[in-house]
Amino acid sequence: MVHGLFSLAPQAACMLHCAQHEFCGKLPMRLRKSCAASPCSIGFATNTGGAYAAEQKGMDHMNNFNLFTPTKVVFGKDTESQTGALVKAFGGQKVLLHYGSGSVVRSGLLDKIKASLQAEGIAFTELGGAVPNPRLALVYEGIALGQKEGVDFVLAVGGGSAIDSAKAIAYGLAEPEQDVWDLYEHTRTAKACLPIGVVLTIAASGSEMCDSSVITKEEESKKRGYNSDLCRPRFAVMNPALTMTLPDYQTACGCTDIMMHTMERYFTNGGHMEITDGIAEALLRTVMKNALVLRDDPRNYEARAEVMWAGSLSHNGLTGCGIQASDFASHALEHEIGGVYDVAHGAGLAAIWGSWARYVCDSCKDRFYRFAVNVMEITPSDDIDTVIRTGIEKLEAFFRSIHMPTSLKALGIAPSDAILREMAHNCAIASGGKKGSAKVLYEEDMYQIYKAANER
Repeated sequence: MVHGLFSLAPQAACMLHCAQHEFCGKLPMRLRKSCAASPCSIGFATNTGGAYAAEQKGMDHMNNFNLFTPTKVVFGKDTESQTGALVKAFGGQKVLLHYGSGSVVRSGLLDKIKASLQAEGIAFTELGGAVPNPRLALVYEGIALGQKEGVDFVLAVGGGSAIDSAKAIAYGLAEPEQDVWDLYEHTRTAKACLPIGVVLTIAASGSEMCDSSVITKEEESKKRGYNSDLCRPRFAVMNPALTMTLPDYQTACGCTDIMMHTMERYFTNGGHMEITDGIAEALLRTVMKNALVLRDDPRNYEARAEVMWAGSLSHNGLTGCGIQASDFASHALEHEIGGVYDVAHGAGLAAIWGSWARYVCDSCKDRFYRFAVNVMEITPSDDIDTVIRTGIEKLEAFFRSIHMPTSLKALGIAPSDAILREMAHNCAIASGGKKGSAKVLYEEDMYQIYKAANER
């Protein structure tokens, strides 16, 4: 065997790799992983007889990962007609049909779902009333109803609120001797969960494929999340046409939430992979493009489809592969805002994100620079801080272009300093004392971000 058939100098090797994603060559020298002097961060070596290979130390940025996405996705027009057959295939015999407001009734969707269940001989009982920031009281009602009726499957028809509520009900039905709220307070771990299916009507939360749910205990103004693979839906029926009648504001909130789920994994000091970065950046660009299409043409099926699929991919784990620690500080901060003021989740995220970004970006410059160049299309420059700042400002401008707020004032709230302090305190408690990966935030940091968002 002939070794050294061709040889790549370290810098040349770096540029060969970077031709795939057009980034490393744009990165200012002081943000590169020694590209010009040694193998780049991906790790091209020159110590194997002139051939190139990955160096172990060059792979330190990529972490081991598990990806578990067991949800069967049935995507496209008229797919809701398959719901009954899907429930039957996954063993459901008596279904709790859980949904939100009257929209699924007025549209005729609920009747279609019922007919589909009846065609397969599947009995069902129903519980409506799921609302944004889904309430613990309704979860308790669903658990009691499910016990009374002997249900063995929970079917959510709606968006993230109905799905999250259905997940909490399914936890409670599987362990009826336990208080389901204990899970959300993180005082115990779930041991079981009834199987769940989803007919999605809102592209936003990604709850149709993810391991999380968020519930609000209204009387204490607490909004808390719980994560477990046990609650991942068995199937998700996704017909983009079902989202066409959404109010423009709800569509924009959904697009914002989708982007945030990806950015929470992107802005991290917990490692990364080039392929994961590329997927994340493409997803963000796609959502932004199609959010603008839907702003002007709400009934555009292709744009609806792009956004709906992006919502699932943003939160099923794919955009976190190779990452040891995601951030999710913006979500934690918003949960306190949502718990106190009952605002739309996506709008709350948009209102807090810019203040969070400015507070943490100095601790995560390479990621914010890459975001500015590859997602927001800012011209590369050795003036790193200006590129980063311009990228943040351009994303905020995008939010405003789809009528999302970029401050607490624009969100329609004006918390007192005492409330800001209380939200920061509760956020720290809910986060176990600290939160974040781009920059680890403690209670005082959380307060400063709230304060900045309140003063803008």
